[in-house]
Amino acid sequence: MRILISGSHGLVGTPLVDRFRTGGRDVVRLVRQRVAGDDSSVSWDPVRGTIDRPSLDGLDAVVHLAGENIATRRWTFAQKTRIRDSRVNGTRLLAETLAAQNHPPRVLICASAIGYYGDRVNEELDERSACGCGFLAEVCREWEAACEPAAAAGIRVVPIRFGMILTADGGALRKMLPPFRLGLGGIVGSGRQYWSWITRDDVLGIIEHVIQDDQLAGPVNGTSPDPVTNHQFTKALGRVLHRPTLFPMPAFAARLILGGMADELLLASARVLPQRLLETGYEFRHRSLNEALTDILNRRDKTQS
Repeated sequence: MRILISGSHGLVGTPLVDRFRTGGRDVVRLVRQRVAGDDSSVSWDPVRGTIDRPSLDGLDAVVHLAGENIATRRWTFAQKTRIRDSRVNGTRLLAETLAAQNHPPRVLICASAIGYYGDRVNEELDERSACGCGFLAEVCREWEAACEPAAAAGIRVVPIRFGMILTADGGALRKMLPPFRLGLGGIVGSGRQYWSWITRDDVLGIIEHVIQDDQLAGPVNGTSPDPVTNHQFTKALGRVLHRPTLFPMPAFAARLILGGMADELLLASARVLPQRLLETGYEFRHRSLNEALTDILNRRDKTQS
């Protein structure tokens, strides 16, 4: 099987390449700067709208993970534009190119996010739930819509709406660990907002599951079956680290530090359920948060010792 991966050097892409190659797959990276003589990479420039079209013929599957990191900078107008354009324009370019191939891939998996649902308080959300409101919801809606040229050409398109990805190597959990280890962790805002999470191990498993299940098309929620409130998440992390969690971050403080990003990333509530994964028999490696955090941190400690 020949698989193209964009965002192959990122939080998910790096271990995904290793997993596929260990399993005997032929992995091709979609990169901005291709090293001369490297047959395992294909070049593109989503900003300029250029891509090495002939090299994309004859793929079996495409996993599209590329996009501007949403949490590294404050959401100025310029940064919001970069976040949107990196997802929407890049995805449209890739989808149109794949649709025009003589031998298009069987499946295009496109990373999306549960930001699609917006702030929904305690409502249980599955793949049939409507798009919400807000910047991230609008970005996700356009992001997924940009895959349409591929779907119209008969390619099986699966946007996976990932929740907060947990790994000690990066992302939100890595940023939380230092203050929590010092006993300085606490709830954010009211603590009642739902945080829907997924471990990176299950992200990799879900992508493989989607590639193999030819019946899966359309959006899939990439979240654990056990969404928790911020209060529950905080207590679970403190319990696993054997630290108190007595230092809350009020909503106004989060907004002061992060600006508008705080409302959509930390204070919004999305109780998302992976209905389609459960219906198609995906077996989660980590179903409960306590189990997930314990496993992640134990493996990190073994690696560092």
